[in-house]
Amino acid sequence: MATITRPWTPAGTPPPALSAYQPPSHAPPVPPTDPHADAGASASRFVWPLPPPHPVLRPFQAPSSPYGPGHRGVDLGGPIGAPVMAAAAGVVVFAGEVAGRGVVSVDHVNGLRTTYQPVDTVVTRGQRLPAGALLGHLLPGHLGCSGAPACLHWGVRRGAEYLDPLALLSRAGVRLLPWKEDH
Repeated sequence: MATITRPWTPAGTPPPALSAYQPPSHAPPVPPTDPHADAGASASRFVWPLPPPHPVLRPFQAPSSPYGPGHRGVDLGGPIGAPVMAAAAGVVVFAGEVAGRGVVSVDHVNGLRTTYQPVDTVVTRGQRLPAGALLGHLLPGHLGCSGAPACLHWGVRRGAEYLDPLALLSRAGVRLLPWKEDH
């Protein structure tokens, strides 16, 4: 039986409410999905594929062997209908159904392929996308998604090796500077 890790919240704090997606009034517009966009322009910059908050309902678990058990991606909780966005610039290599679920796969110039499911897709195979471009909208139905109306399974691999998608996101680090006393 798989263990599902829920996002950490302080004791007594209710989890964030997840309902049908309503973009905030201050949200910038989603960039258009121009098929002639330069896929390499921001290839090394990865962004979250869902708008905030980003509760990780199930983390990545690397398989011990190519066919061994594991969780080859992360499950991010979200409201049904939330926009699902490309985590980095690239080219759509698949947009369609697999086993009755909408799936989008995007190849990036750095040799990575990201995959998103379940998604009501709005992109087509061969389409070039900038980072943050709309791929579709989040659908319910991903197995193992408890505690949220829907969740996005976001995976990434290089060749046959599955990687942790969260490791691709830039995180602001803490930088300590020398202490200077005024004497």
